[in-house]
Amino acid sequence: MAALIDAISVKRKMFFEFENTPYCCLEAEVSTPTARGGQTLVHLKMRNLLTSAVFEKTFKASDKFKEPDLQMGPASYLYSDRDGTHFLDQETFETLTLSEEMIGKALDFLVEGSLIELHKYNGNPIGLELPMQVKLGVVYAEPGAKGDSAGGSVTKVVRLETGLEIRVPLFIKEGEKVKVSTETREFAGRA
Repeated sequence: MAALIDAISVKRKMFFEFENTPYCCLEAEVSTPTARGGQTLVHLKMRNLLTSAVFEKTFKASDKFKEPDLQMGPASYLYSDRDGTHFLDQETFETLTLSEEMIGKALDFLVEGSLIELHKYNGNPIGLELPMQVKLGVVYAEPGAKGDSAGGSVTKVVRLETGLEIRVPLFIKEGEKVKVSTETREFAGRA
C-alpha cells in the first residue's frame, strides 16, 4: 500500500496523488488561523502530470494524499512521426511513444540518440524531463562582420540541427556544436 502524505507536509516540487491523478506541487502556502477553533489550511498551486494543467486548490491540513506510482528512467530519442515521438527505454529496451501534448517543446532539443528521463505513471509513459543543457550542431550561421559589435550587441542568430534558432556570440560558425540551456532556450557555451 502506498504511503499517505498529509496536506501540511506537501512542499514545492513534491509529487502526490489527488482524485486518482498524479500532481506536482509548484507552490505551497500554509494559513494558520488566528481565532481559536479555526482550521489550518494549505493552499497548493499544482500541476496535473497527465494534462499539464495548472490550478490552485485549498485543503485542510489534515487531508491526506496517496504517494503516486511514479517512476523515472533513462530513455533515448529514436524519431518522431504522425503517431507521436518514439523513445527506447534504456532499462526494458521497449519502444515507448509519447503524444505531442506530453512532449511539448522538447523536440527543439532532441536529436537521434539524445538521453532524457522518462516519467511513467502506473507503468505508462506520461512525460519526460530534459537534461539542463544539450549539445546541438549549428547548421546555419551568418558570418559575423567587423563592426557588428558597434551597437553593443555582439550576438547573431544561428539555426541548430533541430530547427531551433538562438542568439550566439559572433565567433560561432556553421558546423560547430554549442551548449543550449533547455530551461531558458539560450546559448550556454561551446560544446
